[in-house]
Amino acid sequence: MTDDKQKLAAKNMLDTYLKAHRLRRTPERYVVLDKVSEATRPFGVDEIVQAVAEEGFLLSRTTVYSTLALFVKCGIVRMHRFGTSKSAKYERASIADGLIHLICSQCGKVKEVKDPALTASVTNRSYSAFHPAHSCLYVYGTCSTCSRKNRKTRKSEKTTHNTNKKK
Repeated sequence: MTDDKQKLAAKNMLDTYLKAHRLRRTPERYVVLDKVSEATRPFGVDEIVQAVAEEGFLLSRTTVYSTLALFVKCGIVRMHRFGTSKSAKYERASIADGLIHLICSQCGKVKEVKDPALTASVTNRSYSAFHPAHSCLYVYGTCSTCSRKNRKTRKSEKTTHNTNKKK
């Protein structure tokens, strides 16, 4: 689906949800929706506040939090809590489908990958008395950058330790 079609689909989802729940169609909600629709990776509240401010539209963090919570309810975005991070990250639901989030336990970096075979396996699985709507997979480990740093640290510790023994 193209970006324009995704934006239109998200706008229609929001319009339908607002109408069904008798909520107002505020300009703030649509400004946040535009920024969310442009996102290609997980984002936080502060990133949306900053992106909106760059266009001259000032929104409070509270407004963005409540708007994103509304978007979660109507299925436009998904909320994640990666690793030990206390702050939530959000992701467009259309992007999140079928993604595997690789999370570094050391630095907290998150990388998204697709594995169609694994996604198909989870999607096609049937559970008694349960109908899955979507799935999300988190894999924790160590990223390549942290692995290199760890190897360098261990190597320098060995060198230092061996040097101290010889004295």
